[in-house]
Amino acid sequence: MNHFQYRGDELCCEEVPVREIAAQVGTPFYLYSHATLTRHMEAFTSSFASVPHLVCYSIKANSNLAVLKTFVNRGSGFDIVSGGELFRAMKSGCDPKKIVYSGVGKKDYEIEEALNADILMFNVESSQELETINEVAGRLGKKAGIAIRVNPDVDPQTHPYISTGMKKAKFGINIGQALEDYRRAAKMPNLEVIGVDCHIGSQLTKVSPFVDAVKKVRELVEALRGEGHNIRYLDLGGGLGITYKDENPPSPADYAEAIIEAVRGLDVTLVFEPGRVIAGNAGILVTKVLFVKEGETKNFVIVDAAMNDLARPALYGSYQGIQAVNRAVKKTITADVVGPICESGDFMAQDREIPALRQGDLAAVTSAGAYGFTMSSNYNSRPRVPEVMVKGDRVMVVRERETYEDLVRGESIPEDL
Repeated sequence: MNHFQYRGDELCCEEVPVREIAAQVGTPFYLYSHATLTRHMEAFTSSFASVPHLVCYSIKANSNLAVLKTFVNRGSGFDIVSGGELFRAMKSGCDPKKIVYSGVGKKDYEIEEALNADILMFNVESSQELETINEVAGRLGKKAGIAIRVNPDVDPQTHPYISTGMKKAKFGINIGQALEDYRRAAKMPNLEVIGVDCHIGSQLTKVSPFVDAVKKVRELVEALRGEGHNIRYLDLGGGLGITYKDENPPSPADYAEAIIEAVRGLDVTLVFEPGRVIAGNAGILVTKVLFVKEGETKNFVIVDAAMNDLARPALYGSYQGIQAVNRAVKKTITADVVGPICESGDFMAQDREIPALRQGDLAAVTSAGAYGFTMSSNYNSRPRVPEVMVKGDRVMVVRERETYEDLVRGESIPEDL
């Protein structure tokens, strides 16, 4: 069931009209459906019910504490890529033994924090990182569980900025080099080799790249076991895509069926790091039309949300749906939907046929629950927007709108200026 639906002409989130929330909190704001977040997580986890598995939701997709707590309540762990994300994971009540730490640039203090929290494992992305984790763990008198992130050189057939598993990517260790690095790791006294990790990219809309990667990684697991390494976890990352426009990505059930078949007989606990597929279509960005500007060659709908609020269109040229919160207006126009920021790249849509929005109308930017607020900034000294969660008929502001004072927090003017 889609929990963002029209009742008559009015868009609602679960039981609450979006218009009423806008009147309460102002615009722009992010709006999340608790029921959708829950349904997406349960659909993913239930698809792998027949095999040992651990779902570690990827915090970078949407890191709001209320969102994270929603997933913790359903048994989720977390995939983290920074000390700040570890902090959020612990604040949300996550079992640290359900946390995996990815990322190419872990600092010593972040490694130390993760070791003190007693996380499940580090996904190691370089030979030097192995040495650093071993050194930090030795200093603390601890043993670090590790998996090496191997780069299987599989084309994920996605945007190059979110393709991570090919030879030219900054991520991971070439699969041909991995065996030697595992041998080195096994000799380090403060490391425990427990897994193999692989993540090939984001917003994948086909199962075949995942299966191709698993086939290569499976051979590595078998070779490692042949040398006596006790590989218990196979982390297959995330990357399953969602529908933004006309994509037709596999369902979690179809994805699971292919993966389970590909690892049959391997006897590992599968670890998954879904992010976008869980949160993406569980949220929208609600914005208000400030002006409609009819140009000589183009029409512009100028809204109060901007590229600092939602970076994906400017960053990737990506598609985000635009809907009228009240669809009583049946006419359409072709226009660019743009924000107030002083950049030509500040747009939500270009040359798009959209409802003929008028000054003061509300619009919903769809599929904004992932990589929306988490990528936002204060560019042009714009306070970041609030995040709101709806659960049934309850409206919960789960992050307040920033103030001007928040913009300058931590700054100072030295006396001798």
